Amino acid sequence: MLLATLNFHRMGCLINMQLIFLILLEMRIISGDVSSHYWETPYSQPYFDNSSRREVTSIVGQAALLQCRVRNLGDRAVSWIRKRDLHILTVGILTYTNDQRFQSLHTEGSDEWTLRISSPQPRDSGTYECQVSTEPKISQGFRLNVVVSRAKILGNPELFIKSGSDINLTCLAMQSPIPPSFIYWYKGKRLMNYSQRGGISVITERTTRTSKLLISKATPADSGNYTCSPSSSDSASVVVHVINGEHPAAMQHGNNSATTLIPSYRRRRMLSSSLTFNGGQMTSFYAKISTLYSILWSIIDFMIATNCCLVILGICLSQRLLHTSGRPNHWLNR
Repeated sequence: MLLATLNFHRMGCLINMQLIFLILLEMRIISGDVSSHYWETPYSQPYFDNSSRREVTSIVGQAALLQCRVRNLGDRAVSWIRKRDLHILTVGILTYTNDQRFQSLHTEGSDEWTLRISSPQPRDSGTYECQVSTEPKISQGFRLNVVVSRAKILGNPELFIKSGSDINLTCLAMQSPIPPSFIYWYKGKRLMNYSQRGGISVITERTTRTSKLLISKATPADSGNYTCSPSSSDSASVVVHVINGEHPAAMQHGNNSATTLIPSYRRRRMLSSSLTFNGGQMTSFYAKISTLYSILWSIIDFMIATNCCLVILGICLSQRLLHTSGRPNHWLNR
């Protein structure tokens, strides 16, 4: 009986000590000595850290990364699901699809679970869900846009430059989500950015995604195919012809060193293959042919637009009928 009393008394002391410890610990928490995380960790549910980017734009062929941050994950699993067909892509760090372009990246101890899509294509655009295996499950959607970034050289795809003028080409890296790390210019296969030829300058502005190639005092030797090739975009090309003299009916003049172009007209090609130059000046014979050719097509266009052909045909038929009706009918007098 005495032993039972002692055990009961000892148990009561232990309970009192635990209560005192809890009271002291609570007081330290209130005063800020102990983080409230001490209490939250064992009992908190997982939740998403909303600091991650929810919409990502990537370029065709360059790896796309969707980063999902989950706090207090515990022993739960993180899965990536493609929403359009509800296909499970990854669970944890394991891949559950035959498309090996999809991969889950995770560093032990971190809160980040990243879906990596290598060599993405436009068909990969859509919504992807980061899902946590709680009950009920929680998920967060991420939007992926895969775009084709193409370079563009301002102006016509074929330029005609007067010898002695400047070649001035401007290239834009269109739809690039990030500024290109470089933009190279080529003439054929020869890199122009570091050319030893004098009078060549390349000005690239990464923030505006533009690059300008300037060749001063161009000569016929500068004729060729020029290509703009940004690091993150498909390349663009333009054909440049540097000629001695110019065709006034087919070329447009700019400033004293501006680029001159041959525009294209609807149904009015200027017979450029037939033009010949003599000492830098076109012969007057070909100039007259070109002028008459332009006038002829202008008249035809006007007639077609105003239905003049039908009007003229109607007038001719009317005159013919009047002329016939006014002629004496000799066979009746026979």
